[in-house]
Amino acid sequence: MSLKVVLIAALVMVALARPEPPPPSHYPRPIYGVPSTEAPARYSFSWKVKDDASGNDFGQDETRDGPNTQGSYYVLLPDGRLEKVTYTVNGDSGYVAQVTYEEQVQRTTPQPYYG
Repeated sequence: MSLKVVLIAALVMVALARPEPPPPSHYPRPIYGVPSTEAPARYSFSWKVKDDASGNDFGQDETRDGPNTQGSYYVLLPDGRLEKVTYTVNGDSGYVAQVTYEEQVQRTTPQPYYG
């Protein structure tokens, strides 16, 4: 008899149990088709590093006006050439770069290391 009472009580508890509601979402719903109220990006910057003691020589210039970006950067390569990259990004066209090299390769004979 007591087994029947326990089984009936268990069935009643299962029937009355309600699933817990999901936690509320803290993220706003995405809104599509609404124009942005932010101003288009506009900036210009330039930086350079030249250290004769270590041989480091590199830098960059970039300007952006809305979706259009243009700029260049350069680096002195270990073989003595100066690599220059000029690039543009116009809207969704992607990154378009032109790479040039100045000077000729300076070939040196390796010196033995006696350490």
